[in-house]
Amino acid sequence: MELERSAIATSANAGVEIMVDSTTPSAARVGLPAARYVLTTLNLAPGAAPGPGAPTVGVHGSYRILRTEEVDAKDTPLSEAERSSVAATGVPAATRSTGDSFEGTARRAAKLSISEAAVETFDDVKALIASLPAKGDMVRHDPVITVDANSDRVAEEERNVHVTGFLYAASRENDNDFHLIIGRDTAADAPMYMTMEVSGLPPRADASFARLKAARDAFAVFFGENLPGASYDFYDPPIPVKVEGSLFFDMSHANGRSPGTPPACMTTCR
Repeated sequence: MELERSAIATSANAGVEIMVDSTTPSAARVGLPAARYVLTTLNLAPGAAPGPGAPTVGVHGSYRILRTEEVDAKDTPLSEAERSSVAATGVPAATRSTGDSFEGTARRAAKLSISEAAVETFDDVKALIASLPAKGDMVRHDPVITVDANSDRVAEEERNVHVTGFLYAASRENDNDFHLIIGRDTAADAPMYMTMEVSGLPPRADASFARLKAARDAFAVFFGENLPGASYDFYDPPIPVKVEGSLFFDMSHANGRSPGTPPACMTTCR
């Protein structure tokens, strides 16, 4: 789970919980993509939890999936052939990697670990964002944070958080992470979003494997055959969620636009 508002992010390493009914599609609102970027529209009927001990996933409610051509700023845009295929079949564009293992290298040691800190609870994305250090402070951190695979956690990342919010959009990255755009209630006084990640998995022998897998399994079961692909799926209405994980600064996104696409990002997604 990446928290890009203040430049810290978290891995969704303890669970993704989908909460309550939300059955009425929204009228035009902040957080919906422009119609010209929507390739096809699908219906989502959430699945049940995968079994005892897994993160709870509610089965109530139905949602529209607006499958778009939108990708993160640093990702390769969909080709014309990919856009045509998504529009014709509804099947999302594929990423370079398949399976569930993490295929990236940037800050691999920190990303795939879980902090041992106590869990802090936040009832709103805004409150969590306010608790984070400034992005500039993390970019200029002492000691320097690199993108090397062995870059481990720094003091600011030794936090576990549990936040209540709404899932506005999601995509799958080439390293097998899922990027989640989590925001506030649509009725909140000001929109605000964070990028979170459901991480690709470490080797099975790693201490974090079981918890990371439980979060990933819950996410996969909820979406079933409608998991996002290389471009963003937007959800209408936004899906109520609770996400828990360790803070993690994604140095690979330290410069340029943060993950997430307008309008779900705009200037409020950091």
